[in-house]
Amino acid sequence: MTMTVSEAAEQVGLTTYTLRWYEQEGLVEPVGRDSAGRRRYTQQDLDWLILLTRLRRTGMPVRDMRQYAELAREGDSTLAARRQIFEAHRDRVRSRIAELEEDLKVLNYKIEVYGKMEQELC
Repeated sequence: MTMTVSEAAEQVGLTTYTLRWYEQEGLVEPVGRDSAGRRRYTQQDLDWLILLTRLRRTGMPVRDMRQYAELAREGDSTLAARRQIFEAHRDRVRSRIAELEEDLKVLNYKIEVYGKMEQELC
């Protein structure tokens, strides 16, 4: 079973423009086409796109995503390099989570303070 670009975009939560851009940027291998030349996405294509969207959502730079995609196309001889890209990104994500936890503490504190102030006014 294959999907059109619109169906694939909806499945992974991207726009059709973004899907085409991913392909132009070398993040996605050229997608298969039907007899009329229209893109047809497979489940394997969708799985790859889902990975890319998660990497992007967690802040991985396109440069690193492109490097990862190139390495993946080269095959198993690049497993260590791909793992290193993910480990470095995981470290950045963990650091960002720690920053967000600190930010959340400030928000919770302010909410608590304002709640107490509102109660005192009543």
